[in-house]
Amino acid sequence: MARLLLVEDEAKVRRSLQKGLEEEGYEVVAVDNGNDGRHQASTQPFDCLILDLMLPGRDGLEILQRVRAAGRQTPTIILTARGAIEDRVRGLDAGADDYLPKPFAFAELLARIRVCLRRGSTLAETVLRAGDLSLDCIHRRVVQADKEIDLTAREFELLEYLMKHRGEVVTREMIARDVWREPPGTMTNVIDVYINYVRKKLERAGNARLIHTIRGIGYQFGGDE
Repeated sequence: MARLLLVEDEAKVRRSLQKGLEEEGYEVVAVDNGNDGRHQASTQPFDCLILDLMLPGRDGLEILQRVRAAGRQTPTIILTARGAIEDRVRGLDAGADDYLPKPFAFAELLARIRVCLRRGSTLAETVLRAGDLSLDCIHRRVVQADKEIDLTAREFELLEYLMKHRGEVVTREMIARDVWREPPGTMTNVIDVYINYVRKKLERAGNARLIHTIRGIGYQFGGDE
């Protein structure tokens, strides 16, 4: 399910778009001002941003500029009543992928979202999720709900490996080979210590235990212990 951020201050438009998008199967986070929009776009993983330009707090163009300055290439569609050519050029130059003047047909918005999602499919695959936990492989950030979890480089690589093998039982030998790049059998105690480090950090952030010990074999991310 693709996750969309909708930033639109007109309540009727926002509710209508959110309802329609959710009926199409999208997960939608909708906010009504630029400050909340910037916070969401800067701290949470999304597959596509849908931004109005004229917003209270800060405008959609500033949100987009901040997102791009932070290195995030999330596909972005600008929705606005400003339809002049120079306004479209400003939006596209700021990093928007598409620009849809109001009023517009909902079917056209859906089509443009699908195009943006196809463009961003490679990037989307680099964000791993488990409930409220997300791991951004490109920017090397781990977020639980709105809180960033501080991991060392090795802890990040370990969690990334486990999440990429979600539901699978991975042995200590596999972890030694693929994460530490060491011969099997040489890292057992170290791996157990790092598993404990990551578990504690996830649990302190409010996550139920996600990394299960499979006795005599190794570990499993998700699934039943």
